[in-house]
Amino acid sequence: MHPRDQTIFALSSGRPPSAIAIVRVSGPMAESVVSALAGKMLIPRMATRALLRRSDRQPIDDAVVLWFPGPASATGEDVAEFQIHGGRAVLAAMFNALAEFENVRVAEPGEFTRRAFENGKLDLTEAEALDDLIHADTDRQRRQALRQLKGLLGGRARDWRERIIAASALIEAGIDFSDEGDVPAELIAPALAKVRSLHDEIQKVLAAQGQSERLRDGLVVAIAGPPNVGKSTLINQLARREVAIVSPHAGTTRDIIEVQLDLDGYPVTVIDTAGIRETDDPVEQEGVRRARARAAEADLVLWLTDRAGDSAAGQGATPVWLVHSKIDLDAAGTVAPGKGGAGPQLRISAARGDGLPELIAALVDFARDYFGTGEGALIGRARQRGFLQETVESLSRSIQVVGQGEELAAEELRRAAYSLGRLLGRVDVEDILDVIFREFCVGK
Repeated sequence: MHPRDQTIFALSSGRPPSAIAIVRVSGPMAESVVSALAGKMLIPRMATRALLRRSDRQPIDDAVVLWFPGPASATGEDVAEFQIHGGRAVLAAMFNALAEFENVRVAEPGEFTRRAFENGKLDLTEAEALDDLIHADTDRQRRQALRQLKGLLGGRARDWRERIIAASALIEAGIDFSDEGDVPAELIAPALAKVRSLHDEIQKVLAAQGQSERLRDGLVVAIAGPPNVGKSTLINQLARREVAIVSPHAGTTRDIIEVQLDLDGYPVTVIDTAGIRETDDPVEQEGVRRARARAAEADLVLWLTDRAGDSAAGQGATPVWLVHSKIDLDAAGTVAPGKGGAGPQLRISAARGDGLPELIAALVDFARDYFGTGEGALIGRARQRGFLQETVESLSRSIQVVGQGEELAAEELRRAAYSLGRLLGRVDVEDILDVIFREFCVGK
């Protein structure tokens, strides 16, 4: 039996124990399962209280049950939802009862959403947005994912594809009527106008996005500098908990420590790296090597120093901010500015908290510039950007080659429509479906 013909079930709520647990069932056996367990036929889309029983009539739980006949359901198939008490024993009994039914099995990660995609309930951009929404850690990530889930990109892509197909039809009609004088020119001219308009429209979307898809992964900020300048104290202050060991001895931090922050809705990963210095200790040498490598990969480096006149160590193309630390220990209350380091010249006391509000405000401003406003963002993933770029390139080639032959232009338009079809997941995407849906959690 094909996996799509099997009925699947999974826990769709949080990890037990919990007050309520939601177990979803989807597939051709869903109606038989819900009727057998509830002991009665249910009214579609109406919550019903029922005492669930196993096949031997032993009770499982007093539950609320919902029944959604397909195709008017989340997956497009028959779907049942059991709202039971969230104890581990209750869930175990429920799963055992479901597994007793023939052709009913536990769902794989993302299988509910994949069935919804395959049944036309959502396109691939909306499926990706649903995954992003589930994993959103900040409010800005949530808003971007929700816009995508509403079909912001998918709707535009469908419109673009229809317009490309219309332009292609005009050019191919010109080919068919090429022996009738002025007909080809009358058809090809408006087709080219449509193509140029589409090219400019999609190109503007690509140009306006910047790094909007990076909002999914967040901004990476590395705290670097010599040993014992307060890097670990600073990351503890930012995290508002002790995540790094603070010690007066140089070289305490040997590995890389990361914390996830929500700064005004922007997801920021802050990294505490080993103090960068020359050392004979092989373990500390490895920590320094990792620190240099991680700082080079970061989007921003905060170079901490507690000595007047110090300069920030270069990190290639990565912006580096010079941050003067331990100002509470400076007798004059000031630190002479150092040399080098783009961005603001910041002064802090990580131990006492002085200057931290200004540092956080500067990080928020940097994140805002880095991500852009994102309010009109269409592109959420590199995959989406890649297919839109392919579309623009095909449209551009169709304009260039039309003078060499309408057949060449028509072929490039077919390629453009094909790229948008792959973006939506409607043509030739079997090679990427497994990659996308296995990122989902079980039960979604």
